[in-house]
Amino acid sequence: MSNKEDHVRNEIIFLTSNVNKFREAQSVLNRFGIRLKRMGMLERLEIQSESLEEISIYSAIHGYQMLRKPVITEDAGLFVFALRGFPGPYSSYIFRTIGVHGLLKLLDDITQRNAIFKSVVTFFDGTFLKTFSGTVQGEIATECKGNKGFGFDPIFTPKHASNKTFGEMNKTEKNKYSHRAKAFTKFAKWYSSTFKIKPS
Repeated sequence: MSNKEDHVRNEIIFLTSNVNKFREAQSVLNRFGIRLKRMGMLERLEIQSESLEEISIYSAIHGYQMLRKPVITEDAGLFVFALRGFPGPYSSYIFRTIGVHGLLKLLDDITQRNAIFKSVVTFFDGTFLKTFSGTVQGEIATECKGNKGFGFDPIFTPKHASNKTFGEMNKTEKNKYSHRAKAFTKFAKWYSSTFKIKPS
């Protein structure tokens, strides 16, 4: 394979309008010599689904059909047990509408605050359609803590993290626990093995 082909194979279009997601994903993939190129989500019909997997797969297939280039997509959600898994696949919408404080208000006077953050990553290049998931258990804090990260990070405390929220962690710390880091690491290991990618 030529250097040019190597470059094309190593670079994947990440379909996301969220620059923070892009930066977190790239920080994981850098270790494997895999480069991402960010592109905002393409115009598409929204899929109505309770499944992060279905949403991520649909987006990847549609993205590849539009671009005819290897693409990767990610869908993530915060599942709060006391709210029967809400907001789950609607996490992005809920963050944009009622925000972090709105979610905290829904948990007023609730002591059982266990939750799971889940990420589903899908890769499609016209031949391989692969999904990878990562989860992290934790609980919802009673107030916002920290100003790092994005989304619901300031109120999610992962297990075994010395009672720190994602919002209080730097990127390296967060990647030790993060659902997104777990999913992208699984992808990177598969991709590197399949296409014989070596770290640069």
